[in-house]
Amino acid sequence: MNKRIILLLAAAALFCAAPARADIVRDTLSLNAGWQFHYGEEHTGWQQVDLPHDFQISQPWVAPSAGETGNMNDLAANFRSTLSARAFKELGAGWYRKSLDIPANLKGKRIVLDFQGIMLVGDVYLNGEKVGGTDYGYLGFEVDITDKVKYGEANELMVRADTMGPFNSRWYTGGGLYRDVNLVVTPANGYFTRHPLYLRTESVAGGQAVIDVQAAIFLRERNVQNVSFNVRLLDAEGNVAAEQRTETKYKNWLPGSNYDLEPLVVKNPHLWSCEDPYLYTVEVNLYDASGAVCDQVCEPFGIRTIQFGPSFGFKLNGEKVILKGAANHHTMGPLGAAAYPRAEEYHLKMFKAFGFNHIRSSHNPYSESFLRACDRLGILVVDELYDKWNMQYAGGRRDWKALWQENVEEWVKRDRNHPCVVMWSFGNELQQNPEPYGDFGVTAYRLQRQLLHKYDQGRPTTVAMHPRYRNWETDELPCDLAMETDVASYNYRYMYFPGDGKRYPHMMFYQSEANTSGLPGNWFGMDLDKVIGLAYWGAIDYLGESGGWPAKGFAQGEFDISWEPKPIAYLIKSFFSDEPVVHIGIIERPAADQMWNGIQVGTSYMSEDWNRTAGEKVSLFTYTNADEVELFVGGKSVGVKQNNVSSPNDRNKIRWDDVPYKSGSIEAVARKDGRMVARHKIETVGKPVSLRVEPAVSDWKAGGKDLQFVRITALDSRGRRVWNATNELRFEVAGDASLVGISSGNIYSDEIHTDSQVQLFQGTALAILRSGAEPGAVTLTITASDIKKPVKLPLVTK
Repeated sequence: MNKRIILLLAAAALFCAAPARADIVRDTLSLNAGWQFHYGEEHTGWQQVDLPHDFQISQPWVAPSAGETGNMNDLAANFRSTLSARAFKELGAGWYRKSLDIPANLKGKRIVLDFQGIMLVGDVYLNGEKVGGTDYGYLGFEVDITDKVKYGEANELMVRADTMGPFNSRWYTGGGLYRDVNLVVTPANGYFTRHPLYLRTESVAGGQAVIDVQAAIFLRERNVQNVSFNVRLLDAEGNVAAEQRTETKYKNWLPGSNYDLEPLVVKNPHLWSCEDPYLYTVEVNLYDASGAVCDQVCEPFGIRTIQFGPSFGFKLNGEKVILKGAANHHTMGPLGAAAYPRAEEYHLKMFKAFGFNHIRSSHNPYSESFLRACDRLGILVVDELYDKWNMQYAGGRRDWKALWQENVEEWVKRDRNHPCVVMWSFGNELQQNPEPYGDFGVTAYRLQRQLLHKYDQGRPTTVAMHPRYRNWETDELPCDLAMETDVASYNYRYMYFPGDGKRYPHMMFYQSEANTSGLPGNWFGMDLDKVIGLAYWGAIDYLGESGGWPAKGFAQGEFDISWEPKPIAYLIKSFFSDEPVVHIGIIERPAADQMWNGIQVGTSYMSEDWNRTAGEKVSLFTYTNADEVELFVGGKSVGVKQNNVSSPNDRNKIRWDDVPYKSGSIEAVARKDGRMVARHKIETVGKPVSLRVEPAVSDWKAGGKDLQFVRITALDSRGRRVWNATNELRFEVAGDASLVGISSGNIYSDEIHTDSQVQLFQGTALAILRSGAEPGAVTLTITASDIKKPVKLPLVTK
């Protein structure tokens, strides 16, 4: 085993789940509250904000000028038309400032600013002096300000965040201090460095697990002797499951030297899995020669093993698991890019309820809190670093060849201890570009992989490729890069898996993007016994990458931008989940001819609205994993159809044409082995007369960062959802909370996501509240046009 301590000149605070003790000397203080912000370069018009904050989400939409297409694929269009990719939001810079008071009694400690990300690039100033920054805002960085601060006085901290130009991203990035900012205080003479622990399950056998533990420290005195470490593994209840002490007798500690800690041996380990994501906590203490604690860090950790192979794909703890996934950008719908842990958790729970077990972080690292949520919920992650390997798409102000070394180190060290991370991906759809080294990505991949292996040896590496070859017209075999990667990741081109696997038996296959319009063939058309799995592109509708104004983004997902499932989400649930499923989706508009990177991505617009015109005939789908479906209109059967399980393109997807509309109801009854296992009924409803208001979070916390999600639905006099309701809603909040996001799910709407009013779409909308600092009562009042009585929703933050 390669167990070591790496001596570096950096510091970071790690999440510690263990109870605090009196001898702990490291402290992490949130700096999220109490900032001022203004947009533009003139330092006027400051407004109060708390972090996380995306300054673009509240900006007005910028419509294309007359004669412009607004389509991001129209390269002849001018500047404002190119904003289609960036969600038709103006691009520019914003400034943040905060007064930072460092008590005089902290002099002699080490003081570090920890930024978890600035979008898209950023610079940090302290008392007018530039002290740090980032050229790649998807990753964090730290700034040691020990010798810069004025102790016992007010210090002015300022940050400039820049979204850069319209061509520096292919989607909506958001802008600003969109992730956490912390102040980390450690001892000055001996401390753990940034992301210091490397934890790896070395083996699980014979009723015990061996955990390889590595750490990184800095000692100011090079001749310190008898430094020691104590490592404890705490179970979920806080009990000690394993403990080891490492004594050292080095005479000369040099930056960059290596050392190892004693491995942890765990009897009867509780393994981490998708169904049972059990987490321990590793606690590591650093002691000086006198036995006093110098520093402590803690890290949640899941004990699990992973295996990859061409004959079985992927195994977790020795059992075959197929990745059933989604590939989305980092943004969170109406919240923009702001990384709220509660929103990340909300997304993941929604996915899990539909049978998903996997996320591909397309095409950049997500937040640390997102990975922690995946750890807690049992979601497997393909962790991706870049879109393209060039300056344009890696921040836009520094050559990628001068950037990747520090990005790889920060990325891998930050994420390597998460049990949810099972594969590293260096980039996306770049193998047709000969740059950066003239060999279509081969050298760039080899260099990154070599550096990554310095920091992690436990996971395969890949690059998402589309197409799988270099030349669309002449090449039949995989490109050179596909022959280099540990895993062959093809976007959309799953149909080449069998042939490539036959030619090259060592290859392992992962469909890194699959299109919703290709359902269900892109799932059932794979050899599920051999493949690693797939990720459905844009599973949640998102801002940016619009097909053209007035659409503000990509809308071909299974869930709309307000996180409401579309009918087609139930098709995925029918094969991602073992739960019996039947669901009706009425085709309101056939699939548009929408090409995306050579792939047809247009999907049919569907609803569940049974308020229609007399004499109308409709086409619809029933999605089911049962043997057959019988369809009833007005209580009378219109036929029985079998589930065509022999056809990958038609399985679980039964189409019905010329179904006569009759006021009353339409119902699908699914049967398996002759027995009814599921049913779905849609009814003709009356006019909206009331609102159903449903808060999603039962443990809404005070403290200034937690969120509450409120789903509002229009109901008729019998309490049924009115799918065609378009009432205007207005929101008022009383108490220590604020309205931070609204959405109806309509990607074509001109409403701003931070406004206090929204028009219902398909009879529903979402309001998102952010808690204030103090616990207490909060009231959300919702007034709807054409509904007499407002709704007052009482809430409490704890």
